[in-house]
Amino acid sequence: MLLAQIIAILIFLIMFGLIILELFERQWITLVCGALTLILVFGLGLHSWTAVSETLNIKNLFTLSFWYTAGESTESSSGINWATIIFIAGMMIMVEGMARVGFFRWLCMQLAKAVHYKVIPIFITFMLMSAGLSMFIDSITVILFLATVTIELSSLLKFNPTPMILSEIFCANLGGSATMCGDPPNIIIGTSFGYSFMDFLTNTGAIAGISLIFVILYFFLAYRKEFKNSTEIDLSSMPSPSSAITDKRGFVISSVIFLIAVVLLVTHAQTGLTVATIGLFIALITLITAPKHMGEILKKVDYKTVLFFIGLFIVVGGLEQTGLLEIVAGFIGKISGGNVYLMIAIIIWISAIASAFIDNIPFAATMIPVIQSLAASTGLPLTVMTWSLSMGTDIGGSATPIGASANVVGTSVAGKAGYPVGWAKYCKTAVPATILVLMISTIFIFIRYL
Repeated sequence: MLLAQIIAILIFLIMFGLIILELFERQWITLVCGALTLILVFGLGLHSWTAVSETLNIKNLFTLSFWYTAGESTESSSGINWATIIFIAGMMIMVEGMARVGFFRWLCMQLAKAVHYKVIPIFITFMLMSAGLSMFIDSITVILFLATVTIELSSLLKFNPTPMILSEIFCANLGGSATMCGDPPNIIIGTSFGYSFMDFLTNTGAIAGISLIFVILYFFLAYRKEFKNSTEIDLSSMPSPSSAITDKRGFVISSVIFLIAVVLLVTHAQTGLTVATIGLFIALITLITAPKHMGEILKKVDYKTVLFFIGLFIVVGGLEQTGLLEIVAGFIGKISGGNVYLMIAIIIWISAIASAFIDNIPFAATMIPVIQSLAASTGLPLTVMTWSLSMGTDIGGSATPIGASANVVGTSVAGKAGYPVGWAKYCKTAVPATILVLMISTIFIFIRYL
């Protein structure tokens, strides 16, 4: 067992180091490390075919409870979380279908027109839209389109788009924390512990809603001087929002599919449909309703992220099968001295600090069995630690340019348009905003749950 533990730790640390250094594409890093885990940890170290079977978790796909729960919650299983994989892939297909018809560009232009192209109202509206859309759609996609439209508007209205893009990035990460499907760590947490969309909305959603008020006020005060000198323009010279729509019939169909997805996610605890079923169904109707564009949509899906998840889950499965995560849980319990307030604070703030510098997805996947062990050993409700982990990982990633994928995408779009964003410029406003939300999260959890 000791040999297996040493190998598992080395593989995990090498994987994390390579992801941070970005020497290779991250999906190849996790897949190779996953293969090494199967061969070296389970084969050489444990000599256990059972560990391989439990980590690959293929048999779970062929159980009724994977697709339909009949109301009962599912227990966390080690290894590859196929529900997360299928759901993310399904939502990616839906989003590509919406992007193809110009849905996001139309929405941005429509809201800008509604506030008469006034810069400060656009600034506030786009922050709200960034948070709102990110509750249901991957924040990477939200920021990609919002940042592009922001730069387009900035050239017409003569303002610096950087403050607006940085604010949108933060609000996208905050909005993503509010729901189960808003941020990858939440999807992993929800599918692991059997939580519903409404479980997240009434818990992390409440925290995110309160925080959003303070965040908008914070960014308004931080950047209001940037937009004071924006020029008045002739509204008739602005492009019509309808010009963003490339396929009117497809636009209507995509809008209906999006609404169906929202309804299914909100009611899945009542219907018993799992997120895997919802993801697969949404993907199928998106493709069936656009037969001529099926190849185009499938081609644009981010398969690299899907492969990244598969490799990641295998590596984390190696840590779990060798008992290392139980040791970590015991260590956290020991340094907290059994003090539940200190334990929750450790989970929130350590998760946040780690997620500011390393990808929050592998960190969340690693911490899930850790908090499960903590709950079993301390008696503290698992839900309290779940919401703490969710907010820590989701918000911590906002602090630095590399902390979350949306940050990388947003700053990249700004840089390509001639508005480079360095670490100093990014962190100057993002770090205080991150600390603000983490403080609100900590206080909220202390008051509501402890």
